[in-house]
Amino acid sequence: MDQDGRDRFEIPKEMRSVAEAGFDQTRKAFEHIIANAQQTATTIEDRGATVRANAKEITTKAVSFAERNVSAALDYAQQLVHAKDLGDVLRLHSEYVQGQMKALAEQAAELGQVVTKAAQDAVKPKS
Repeated sequence: MDQDGRDRFEIPKEMRSVAEAGFDQTRKAFEHIIANAQQTATTIEDRGATVRANAKEITTKAVSFAERNVSAALDYAQQLVHAKDLGDVLRLHSEYVQGQMKALAEQAAELGQVVTKAAQDAVKPKS
């Protein structure tokens, strides 16, 4: 080939078409991957917000229960200080234990409901 033959070299149309189709497919696949990555990132952010909100609710409940239990214990201690005899002490103790058992059962049930809701929210698909 002479210099003129090298200057006129062209890629055949069929090869160009195949290459362009390959690039188009690659671009579409890349755009699809990016769109999925963005959607996944958004979902993770949404779930993170849900998990944080539920964790805050659980923590708030636990602190509230602790405050109530400590207050009940302090009230019980104060009542014991003012007990007149052993009968009063036994009655106060019985009332305190029964009240705390009931309160703890209610608190456990309430906390169980909140934790169950949090778990369901964590796995629930976002619409």
